[in-house]
Amino acid sequence: MLFKIYPLFFFLFLSLPGLTQRFNDYFKDETLRIDLIHAGNDSSEEITLKGFKSEPYFSGSLLQLIDPIDYGKYKFEVYESVTGKLIFSYGYSTLFSEYQFTNEAKKHSKSFEECLIMPFPLEKVNIKILCRDRQNLFKPLFSCSFNPLVDSTSVFKKHYEYRNISANTKKSILNKDYHGKLDIVIVPDGYQTKDSIKIYEDALRFRRYLLDCNPYSNYSESIQFWVVSAFSQDSGTDNPTKNIECNTIINTSFNTFGSDRYLMTEDYFHLKDIAAHVPYDQIYILVNTDRYGGGSIYNFYSVCVSDNSKSEYIFTHEFGHGFAGLGDEYFTSEVSTPDIYNLTVEPWEPNLTTLRAFGTKWEDLVEKGVPIPTPDDEKYFTKVGAFEGGGYMTNGVYRPYFDCSMKTISVNNFCPVCRKAIIRMLEIYTRK
Repeated sequence: MLFKIYPLFFFLFLSLPGLTQRFNDYFKDETLRIDLIHAGNDSSEEITLKGFKSEPYFSGSLLQLIDPIDYGKYKFEVYESVTGKLIFSYGYSTLFSEYQFTNEAKKHSKSFEECLIMPFPLEKVNIKILCRDRQNLFKPLFSCSFNPLVDSTSVFKKHYEYRNISANTKKSILNKDYHGKLDIVIVPDGYQTKDSIKIYEDALRFRRYLLDCNPYSNYSESIQFWVVSAFSQDSGTDNPTKNIECNTIINTSFNTFGSDRYLMTEDYFHLKDIAAHVPYDQIYILVNTDRYGGGSIYNFYSVCVSDNSKSEYIFTHEFGHGFAGLGDEYFTSEVSTPDIYNLTVEPWEPNLTTLRAFGTKWEDLVEKGVPIPTPDDEKYFTKVGAFEGGGYMTNGVYRPYFDCSMKTISVNNFCPVCRKAIIRMLEIYTRK
């Protein structure tokens, strides 16, 4: 199998100003990857350490080392061992956390691959993972330590051949112009060697889908795309409901957790191995099929099909989950789950509310005279309010707008609250 790396556009590297918490005091400009096994059922979970890897590129901001927003089911924290100072953190969600709401999880425990990434530490660090309880409070779940002077690491290897198609690619990586930008790596699945041109053309098309969408269109110079052309033996992807099995490099499959259109992979370690060939902040798997489907998990990965008539909508909708932590605003579907949200507390997603602490959400965007909750009356359809129904629940969870790309199949239709959440995340990633 052959890897090729295609940079879709490049920018001049800008020198960074002085750091309030200096990156170089704690880290070197590479990545430490922590491989984990996350296992459990609907009522219990456990994380065990599998090992450490070093990877060549840390793509994150050198300024924003501490997560300022606390989105996600889990929180990853890194502490300096000697002083106990928090020096790095971010929130995320997982495929396992979705498994916990399935009927299978009520009967069986199951394990999933997971990885955490951080800038490579210069000295010993203590690592913690926290998990939200039903009250949305973070509780300790896992801890370990890493000492770069003692602990051995399985250094990232280029397991497959790959090449840079132009000198600009090499220059872009060496100049580290990925810091202060949002770097998205597209990893293809179900593309054969004969599809090498199609991979690149599809990636260009999907880049355009995102950059034509408001508010990403206002940040086009701060968003970088990469493509790693990882070829599969078979074309397409698994479809268990049709007894179709394909040998593909990322092992994606429809019918994840029994949802026919939910297209995901459990082969997470391999996915991260492939993505690590380039600098990345977000991983997007592009699956070579025309069937409707996709999926996404916050700060985990996103998936979209390549050739469906609704692919543009799927791509931007799913990226809303994976990048900005947006929740689904629809409430009648095959993935409906009656108890996914505790109605006595606020959900962490920025575009959903139970009205328990509405002032922490988008209350400041509600015009005077708009009632809360907001009735499904046409005169309020272009107003920010609190419309009942969202997060797969008909009652008790409210969305900010009558319609939005997080609710219905619509292109370039993010509501003001979702746009604000996306912009906030873009500002975090592109801070210089």
